[in-house]
Amino acid sequence: MAISRLLIANRGEIAVRVQRAARELGMHTIQVHSAADADSLAVRMADETVNIGPPSAAKSYLNAAAILDAARKTGAEAVHPGYGFLSENAAFADAVEAMGLVFVGPRGDTIRTMGDKAAARSAAQKAGVPVVPGSEGKVDDLAEARRLAEAISYPVMVKASAGGGGRGIRVVDAPAALEAAYDQATAEAKAAFGDGGLYLEKFIPRARHIEVQVLGDGVDAVHFYERECSLQRRRQKIWEEAPAIVLTPAIRERLCNSAVALAKSVGYRGAGTLEYLYDDQSGDFYFIEMNTRIQVEHPVTEMITGVDLVREMLRIAGGEPLRLTQNDIGLRGHAIEARINAEDPDRDFRPSPGVVTGLHIPGGPGTRFDTLLYAGYAVSPFYDSLLGKLIVWDHSRESALPRLRRALDELKIEGIATTTSLHRRLVEAPDVAAGAFHTRWLEQWLAADKAERTR
Repeated sequence: MAISRLLIANRGEIAVRVQRAARELGMHTIQVHSAADADSLAVRMADETVNIGPPSAAKSYLNAAAILDAARKTGAEAVHPGYGFLSENAAFADAVEAMGLVFVGPRGDTIRTMGDKAAARSAAQKAGVPVVPGSEGKVDDLAEARRLAEAISYPVMVKASAGGGGRGIRVVDAPAALEAAYDQATAEAKAAFGDGGLYLEKFIPRARHIEVQVLGDGVDAVHFYERECSLQRRRQKIWEEAPAIVLTPAIRERLCNSAVALAKSVGYRGAGTLEYLYDDQSGDFYFIEMNTRIQVEHPVTEMITGVDLVREMLRIAGGEPLRLTQNDIGLRGHAIEARINAEDPDRDFRPSPGVVTGLHIPGGPGTRFDTLLYAGYAVSPFYDSLLGKLIVWDHSRESALPRLRRALDELKIEGIATTTSLHRRLVEAPDVAAGAFHTRWLEQWLAADKAERTR
């Protein structure tokens, strides 16, 4: 059954992105919003809107009862959760479908399996996908953590079993530091996700973060190649590329095929991303977790494959089988995404809410800006600082980099501080130009850059 009335249970640029795809499919869009977002771009674009609560996310975008009530009252047929908030909440997915509505994403049982890092690790092993050496599930206590850490050898990572976003993670270099890291990660995981469960895995100091985009219909699955997401600050991605320049064709094929095998093994439905650590010294890759939703960085994949992933999600949710076979999905050119946040990189990335007094969005060939902004928009202090994503494409990485430089120079966001200046510096960095970076490179570069700039 094709969906005709879609409720969007999110905000910001992803809500705008979903609305555009829905409109192209002829859907009536219903946008929920908090009191703080009453004048947002997503609200202005929607066919229908519902205020679901005060500014606090806990009382609005995380208030499942209010969202479900809005869906019932407006006659919605489906709910798209976007990313973040309730997008990977299995109970919410179950509740949506219990109402007879469609959850635009995987089933609740799939989210439970793949959203729990320890359970996902077990599923990967059963599907024959390599995993980082570590615990086979949650560790029971500190004593077990000590035994495991000695067995897999230091350094190790203590990681929250539930959730993501870089929270509930500690790197431990020596036995003396394990107890404090264990306690801190437990407390952080419990506060962030309501679950203090932890697991351990071997830490690869110069790993690259490579992820594979998949799309499934519950029976079959295909991949859309990989993304390189190694430029991170505090384990938050700020720059993504596709494809990963460090992979040989043979490794790319093995990596992407492993992602499809795992997606098929769990009957995956919708768009999802399987994340891996890649050791470019050995050529080995290891599955670490799955994000059971659309990703912030999905546009770079769309640019290199020519496929609208959000539109395909909506078609699958409406009951259509996969329209593409693996042979239909080609890889062309290179795309780079720079995340533009309302933060001041010269003041330790201090948040910068306020009114956007002027806005100029770059254009030209191979240039895209997915955003929630308009001139006069008041950036709220209540939510994530992401303002938009500047994406460029060209036939090669060598030509995409100067295109990104040009687009960054054109982008003007006035009235607030943004991370645009950081990206201008990164595009000039020799290591970035050479693709010679890893997951810890950016923090090391930032520290050296700060020291140089303050001399």
